[in-house]
Amino acid sequence: MSKAFAVFRREYLEVVRKKSFIIMTLLFPFLMGGVMVIPAMLAMRGIESKRVVIVDGTGRLRQAFAEKQGGQPTDESPIPDLGQNKAKKQPTSQVANSLEIKTEYVAASGDPKAAAQPYLDRLKGNGTKGAQRVDGVLVIPSDAFDNSDAKLGYYSRAATDFITQERLGGMVNHAVSRGRLASRGIEPVEADRLLKRLRVEVVKVSKTGEEKKGGELSFLVGFVFAALLLVPNLIYGQEVMRGIVQEKTERVVEILISSMSSLQLLSGKVLGLAAVGLTQVAVWMTMGGLMAVYTGSAALMGGINLFQYFEVRIIPWFFVFYLLGYLIYVCIYAIGGAISNSEKEAQQFLGPLMMVAMIPWFLAMPIIQNPDSTLAVVLSLIPVFTPITMFMRVIVSEPPLWQLGLSIALAVGTIYVFFWMTAKIFRVGILSYGKRPSPVELWRWLKVA
Repeated sequence: MSKAFAVFRREYLEVVRKKSFIIMTLLFPFLMGGVMVIPAMLAMRGIESKRVVIVDGTGRLRQAFAEKQGGQPTDESPIPDLGQNKAKKQPTSQVANSLEIKTEYVAASGDPKAAAQPYLDRLKGNGTKGAQRVDGVLVIPSDAFDNSDAKLGYYSRAATDFITQERLGGMVNHAVSRGRLASRGIEPVEADRLLKRLRVEVVKVSKTGEEKKGGELSFLVGFVFAALLLVPNLIYGQEVMRGIVQEKTERVVEILISSMSSLQLLSGKVLGLAAVGLTQVAVWMTMGGLMAVYTGSAALMGGINLFQYFEVRIIPWFFVFYLLGYLIYVCIYAIGGAISNSEKEAQQFLGPLMMVAMIPWFLAMPIIQNPDSTLAVVLSLIPVFTPITMFMRVIVSEPPLWQLGLSIALAVGTIYVFFWMTAKIFRVGILSYGKRPSPVELWRWLKVA
């Protein structure tokens, strides 16, 4: 045991004393925050920069898009007559402050598609030289108020411009519905009250009857904790594999095996790097907790309770499933290092296996959205998938205790079997050089080691 502890101590101290470990431990939370925040900020900037031309065949939706000056929208000079299609152009405005999409309004008589042609040319980049570029053209049919089957036409250079499409479509539909009600004698103010949408408030009900708000933030919490569970396991699994390959290459392992058993060497390596991972995660969670307390307190002063989206019961479950996941993954990585002669060869062996092991991560969205589905329950009871799947279920719901107990028991049993197999393969593999063994040879090692 003292020899295994010596390996444990060496592996732990060798990693935590590295400058790269300290830097990554302190910077990783900020990098994760940047990965989540920066794309959202860039997406918002993309929405802000949209310039869309509204070609209104009804000529009655100017008020919905034009900026008000002194209570009335202002007109600009009419655009050139296009055959029998006459139109008027409105100044650039924003489709409500929250949307921040700049628009040009065109009230067109006749065929709105023909009136939109100059703007479609600008959209394609074939318009008049010096004309302002547009990112989209929304064409409103002339029978929008009378025909319930009328369709809006949105033209853009990107087929995935669905955010702009949905927001503009919502504004037009609201304005058209308001106009239809007005034509039946309902006052605009009353029409706005009737058309006001109701907000949906998601409430999570526990088995004890306690109610807590959920929704998008609960979904985000599930993803963040699943990433905290998975990333360190992959990083330190790679470290175990890399260390074994390096010691084999430098023939250091031959000296180590002469003074201790292969099981002691394997146990020391695995547990040492497990302690490294727990240290790093504990620092991340402390930093995250301090930031959450600061942000939550500030939000609470503003009347928003962010603490309702987080439950303290998650923390002990996190460490339980972290250890289970780490021990399962690290055994796989240790086998890959023991039977390989180079890091590249080990990566080739482990690639397909880790893709299978990461299936719960690829299915994270349906698991978090429906944690009690057959898919989520079955995956959480498959030992290799248990740590990530069951932990995601614990975050967003309350799985039955028998499922929790069974999943942990199965995972512990699998770890025991994996450790036994790994120790046997490790015993032979670390002293084997040359060609990587085939599955048949690995089976022979398990029987004779």
